Amino acid sequence: MLDFVLNLLIFFIITTSFVKQTGAIIDKPFAETAEHRESGNLLVAIKPNGEIWMDRKQLDLRELRPAIEKLHIERPDDTIVIIADKMSPAGQVAKVMDEARKAGVKDIAISAQPTL
Repeated sequence: MLDFVLNLLIFFIITTSFVKQTGAIIDKPFAETAEHRESGNLLVAIKPNGEIWMDRKQLDLRELRPAIEKLHIERPDDTIVIIADKMSPAGQVAKVMDEARKAGVKDIAISAQPTL
């Protein structure tokens, strides 16, 4: 019995360490052509009120580029996935994309839910 509990504990510790989150609850838009990718390593969320979240912290737009640059230096092959709420301002999404490109990231994707 103790072995079983220990195995469950190890399983949950390993699986929870791989879950990536931005720290914000987002209602993603639907898209018919959305496809699943495994490559998005840096997640940036934009809430409906325009707030920017990354690594469970709310960031100002001017704080975003240094945060991305720091992570991009550590892992230069990473891509950014922008998880924008369907009610978030399009201008804010464009600004986040611009800051990511200025930070040196070439691969940027926008997250959407596939329609059923």
